[in-house]
Amino acid sequence: VQLQASGGGLVQAGGSLRLSCVISRNIFDVNYLAWYRQVPGKQRELIASITDHDETNYADSVKGRFTISRDIAENTLYLQMNVLKPEDTATYYCNKLLPSAFYKGAHGFWGQGTLVTVSS
Repeated sequence: VQLQASGGGLVQAGGSLRLSCVISRNIFDVNYLAWYRQVPGKQRELIASITDHDETNYADSVKGRFTISRDIAENTLYLQMNVLKPEDTATYYCNKLLPSAFYKGAHGFWGQGTLVTVSS
């Protein structure tokens, strides 16, 4: 299983980052995919998802600022993050779209994630 997220870093408020995640082909092809994030001491939250027909959904907190997309040929999931805010600071993870009980409890395999820090 491969869930290799990258692209995080330190950015000033108002800036942009693009996260990437290489996902095992067996997961990429047969599942809806999603980005999640977690702040230490808080539950992991679902922020964006994409279906196999490229239909997308976003949490209210990121709607209008973040865009999820995928490259089928490269089995890579992306998250374009614009107009970043300090409250976006978190570790970001990619995975298939999971029931809330699974992602809130961080059950199953998640990979290392990538840290995004937004300074004010």
